[in-house]
Amino acid sequence: MEIEVEKSCGIFGGKKVGDRQVVWMSHGDEAATLPNGFEVVARSQQGAIAAVEDKDRRFYGLQYHPEVTHSPEGMETLRSFLFEVCGVNAGWKMEDVMDEEIKVINNMVGPDDHVICALSGGVDSTVAATLVHKAIGDRLHCIFVDNGLLRYKERERVMETFERDLHLPVTCVDATEQFLSKLKGVVDPELKRKIIGKEFICVFDAFAKELENNLGRKPAFLVQGTLYPDVIESCPPPGTGRTHSHTIKSHHNVGGLPKDMKLKLIEPLKLLFKDEVRQLGRILTVPNSFLKRHPFPGPGLAVRVLGDVTEDNALDTLRQVDEIFIQSIKDAGIYDSIWQAFAVFLPVKSVGVQGDQRTHSHVVALRAVTSQDGMTADWYHFEREFLDDVVQKICNNVRGVNRVALDITSKAPINN
Repeated sequence: MEIEVEKSCGIFGGKKVGDRQVVWMSHGDEAATLPNGFEVVARSQQGAIAAVEDKDRRFYGLQYHPEVTHSPEGMETLRSFLFEVCGVNAGWKMEDVMDEEIKVINNMVGPDDHVICALSGGVDSTVAATLVHKAIGDRLHCIFVDNGLLRYKERERVMETFERDLHLPVTCVDATEQFLSKLKGVVDPELKRKIIGKEFICVFDAFAKELENNLGRKPAFLVQGTLYPDVIESCPPPGTGRTHSHTIKSHHNVGGLPKDMKLKLIEPLKLLFKDEVRQLGRILTVPNSFLKRHPFPGPGLAVRVLGDVTEDNALDTLRQVDEIFIQSIKDAGIYDSIWQAFAVFLPVKSVGVQGDQRTHSHVVALRAVTSQDGMTADWYHFEREFLDDVVQKICNNVRGVNRVALDITSKAPINN
């Protein structure tokens, strides 16, 4: 949305009346009447109030997202507010975050306490585990759960990294049957998320009991890789009385943990965005190849199979398609230019011709997005030759797939 400055204001720096800029204004609500003391300083093309100021009390309000890449001049607005209006000094460093979080962990965890960390194989939980391990050493006990919903050879690949590169104490639990039996016949994605979250907690509780038997005392804490976007997207709309926001993050730690969980939470990354977590990971010497991995949703492939995950060999088909897609992206040298790429198994079949036969087979979709902070996303513009090549590879090598679609939605949930 294009907005226009109506009144010179400190948060717009050197902008003059009449200057315009494009911003990401994604809300359906707007301010109709301003409180006493406030003036309009910018409006959208349609006349909606985009920015307000109370000059005497030095209060400012924006009705758009200056922090996202879809607002190209948004960072300048934030910079003007922080450094010119507020007079803040730019002394913040990621090393300070590491030192501060280690102090917090040591103050929280007693000298004889033991901690469990649920490792997903993603960047967030791995950096969180590495930070906690640096703070308390081998009183950290990590668990990696194979829930049957992982990507192609994910278990082997991440366990090798944990053991060889990070030297983390990790126990691998194969709970495939436990998860898939509970998901059989389930189609609703929200129900899938809740079932998966509940089963994860059951696995963690069993692991904690086994640890208690071995250690002679109960583990007291559970580490999770909650990020600031998870916190933001889990906040309830004001005045609703809800504990978290709609269903955006209901599968996630901030919205899906049971009230009777016996372990206290340690969330050392909850004030950081994904790009900041990667910076912290580099300081903690997590391998760069691992830090660059694309995000993977907590419920795994369950939310990328649109339908019953136990039918039509959907999981194995999706794993093969996804592996071809991701490997093709790496081979093309564009993996690091993409925030997240993945395949989706669609609940439809298509009539097509393969070889000399007419087929009635599955349809899959490919999606790739660019982002900086994980809050907004835009679809990645592939070259035609790349798409032609990857579609041929999928249809020629994955049995049961005869059609490939491309998702070019700009702002859909990037973790699906």
